[in-house]
Amino acid sequence: MQVLVKPILTEKAALAHENGVYTFKVAKGANKVQIKQAVEAKYGVNVEAVRTAILPGKSKTRYTKAAVISGHTSSYKKAMVQVAEGEIIDIYEGL
Repeated sequence: MQVLVKPILTEKAALAHENGVYTFKVAKGANKVQIKQAVEAKYGVNVEAVRTAILPGKSKTRYTKAAVISGHTSSYKKAMVQVAEGEIIDIYEGL
């Protein structure tokens, strides 16, 4: 199972980045210990804390000429990872 799916690059995540907190989209079945080990192995930093949240999907409606199309987005799990003071993760490297 791949634990880390991708980093979340939002304005709110960028503000937390200044305090050493990085946000990642993670596999739904991953626990905090697995997330900590994955971040430490991939980025070579010391993780102090991991906070997780499961975000529910949202209903979406699209109006077309033919009909109204309803659907929803998928729910996902995100993890906010606090790294040790003085350490950074360059998540903007591949962009």
